[in-house]
Amino acid sequence: MSNSSIGIETELTARMREGNKDALATVFSDYRERLRRIIQFRIDYRIAARISDSDVLQETYIAAAKRLPHFSTQTEMSAFLWLRLLAKQQLVDIHRQHLKAEKRDARKELSLQPNQASAQTSMALAVQLVGSITAASEVVAKAEAIALLEAALDEMNDIDREVIALRHFEELTNIETASVLKLQPSAASKRYLRAMSRLSQLMSKFEDSQNGDEA
Repeated sequence: MSNSSIGIETELTARMREGNKDALATVFSDYRERLRRIIQFRIDYRIAARISDSDVLQETYIAAAKRLPHFSTQTEMSAFLWLRLLAKQQLVDIHRQHLKAEKRDARKELSLQPNQASAQTSMALAVQLVGSITAASEVVAKAEAIALLEAALDEMNDIDREVIALRHFEELTNIETASVLKLQPSAASKRYLRAMSRLSQLMSKFEDSQNGDEA
């Protein structure tokens, strides 16, 4: 990001903190596609076929406009991370509504679109990773693979799992990741390297088990 871009972002952020909705609209537009990718990664794959990421974006913007006065109190949070937080809150509400209130089994509605994911980090990672290593064409087969890999990922430390999600799939910078996880940037960087090494080990074991089943 150039110095001029940083200056513009700082000015827009300052106007947002003053409650300026035009500044919010500009900032939201700038971050729309980043937020969309995060929503696509975090939304539970069991309901992804029923929920549009555009709808979640719209609800996020509405929530941001309503809560704009509160942004002035978030002095340690960037505009992007504040909008990301609101998007995740919208997803929490959606998951509660569709996964807990409904009696039918949404797991049967697995979409095979490669960019669908889950609100829970282990499942979200599993959906992405299974999509990259399996040729399974049947919904049930893929769902079973996701469940197996999700169980393997649960063996990881919570923060290590989250740092992979933030850096590798949400595409946050190291500084943004450190802010979300309340870590020093150097610590976040070390956690990421360590977590990727652990993930590589888990993926090797998982692929070996899958190949063994197919033999």
